[in-house]
Amino acid sequence: MTVHHLNQLLLVCSLVLLVAVAAVRISSRSGLPSLLLYLGIGVVIGQDGIGDVHFDNAELTQVIGYAALVVILAEGGLGTKWKEIRPALPTAAVLSTVGVAVSVGVTAAAAHYLVGLDWQPALIIGAVVSSTDAAAVFSVLRKVPLPSRITGILEAESGFNDAPVVILVVAFSTAGPVDDWYVLIGKIALELVIGAAIGIAVGWIGAYSLRHVALPASGLYPIAVMAIAVTAYAAGAMAHGSGFLAVYLASMVLGNARLPHWPATRGFAEGLGWLAQIGMFVLLGLLVTPHDLLDDAWPALVIGLVLTMVARPLEVVLSLLPFRMPWQEKVLLSWAGLRGAVPIILATIPMVSGVEDSQRIFNIVFVLVVVYTLIQGPTLPWLAKKLRIGGSPEAADLGIESAPLERLQGHLLSVGIPKGSRMHGVEVAELRLPAGSAVTLIVREGESFVPLPTTVLRRGDELLVVATDPVRDAAERRLRAVGHGGKLASWLGTDGEKH
Repeated sequence: MTVHHLNQLLLVCSLVLLVAVAAVRISSRSGLPSLLLYLGIGVVIGQDGIGDVHFDNAELTQVIGYAALVVILAEGGLGTKWKEIRPALPTAAVLSTVGVAVSVGVTAAAAHYLVGLDWQPALIIGAVVSSTDAAAVFSVLRKVPLPSRITGILEAESGFNDAPVVILVVAFSTAGPVDDWYVLIGKIALELVIGAAIGIAVGWIGAYSLRHVALPASGLYPIAVMAIAVTAYAAGAMAHGSGFLAVYLASMVLGNARLPHWPATRGFAEGLGWLAQIGMFVLLGLLVTPHDLLDDAWPALVIGLVLTMVARPLEVVLSLLPFRMPWQEKVLLSWAGLRGAVPIILATIPMVSGVEDSQRIFNIVFVLVVVYTLIQGPTLPWLAKKLRIGGSPEAADLGIESAPLERLQGHLLSVGIPKGSRMHGVEVAELRLPAGSAVTLIVREGESFVPLPTTVLRRGDELLVVATDPVRDAAERRLRAVGHGGKLASWLGTDGEKH
């Protein structure tokens, strides 16, 4: 690749990102899930679209998809509140194990008997689409006012069920005979235990370190948090555990540890999460060939109908037998089993493994995800309203940061009073700052306090002045004038000198 090629690549990627950012606005206004718009961008610039970009590297797509999923799970874990997810852990654990088995069996049977697929591709499809998607759940559910118990169950399920599903898809995609059911259960249990142990340990060690080690710049904390989360994934995967479970649990531990500069960390993680979603969905849109989807559209609709109307409700009902839950909440849980990029990424595993009919498997999964996400996502708030299920009006967390104040169109000025400054002995009211600015805090001899209008300023004080954008420059000029001319600066120029 030459520098010229790099320039072209950067231009195309930046334009795609800008279009994707604009698509988020369209998504929020129209109610369409943003993932569909991102997939559409990939399709438009693909070989059947106006961009005519030929891309068919399933292995690269799988690798990038895994990396993006790590970031998405990390961002989701950082935003998960322990107080909400703790009561949901038993329910989510059963849905992620027993529920996945029920869904795989019912969906695979439908793919075999109704569509006519052989048992291997039928089982692969059943396993692939049985995983609820973390990106879809995190992005949709946080906009829907649901009870914290429902939200906790769905978020925990989407964070937990990737691990057993990946194991099943890999097992069904092997060329040789599939392991016995008890061997698969043992592998799933072992990977979950290893991943959970490593994720909790890495998250705890990382949180303890960040609370006790003062980093020299606040911008290093977000980088450190994301690095710790990725470390949990890599360590869990290399230890033959579930890296996806490890990164989710490690991020959840970090997210509930009251770390320094937390609003900046959440903003950084949210930005990376959006970038991962955009890149992943656009790449998946590039991988698909739209004109090849028509032949597999009907099988996808049939399998998706069975998955949505039979497999998912049966999964929820059987999994929740040990738990007391109203039928309205069970209906909502059944409909809220959102699919997204994860099933499409998992559909690349049989393509990389060389499974027969792997391209058809991918096409069926792609159409299924697009169609039923388009149906389920926008109708979820309507169903919650019809079932009279709504979240309690809890106080929202405040996003508090020390600076900057761009969103408020304001500035935070730090003003020191050095030796020789004529601001010494001036009262706060005598500063006569322009309307829209005020001295909000004074730091004196290591202690801070909120000043009164009659507070007398002293040498060595540090003033924190808040000024709105229109008067920021005027406030600074006034402070400099008082520093040079004292309280009589109104008869002097802005620099404190007589005209």
